[in-house]
Amino acid sequence: MTINHADMVNALAKPGEQIAEEINADDAHLMHMAIGISGEAGELLDAIKKRVIYRKDLDMVNVIEELGDLEFYMEGLRQGLGITREQCLQANIDKLGTRYKNFEYSNEKAQARADKPEGQ
Repeated sequence: MTINHADMVNALAKPGEQIAEEINADDAHLMHMAIGISGEAGELLDAIKKRVIYRKDLDMVNVIEELGDLEFYMEGLRQGLGITREQCLQANIDKLGTRYKNFEYSNEKAQARADKPEGQ
């Protein structure tokens, strides 16, 4: 069977009406927080881009604001999922401790990703 891309998208994209019928308040909160993280990360990236690509002075007031906004949305997401910041930080320490034996960085360790099962 041959199908063009537009028809495939039309056939496979979940209809908005169905999403609206199935979503609940908890889902809406999680989506709000995740979208907020994405948006604020984009704003932070733009500030860094202006510094690195356009050689403008880094707007530290804006960077601090965006990092604070990220913290807001990440905390909201953690609360919505019933997890703590400390759990996330410990999971990150554990992962990177596995990836980088003795917490020593190397390009080889970064590429080998010992914390991931084979094939990932």
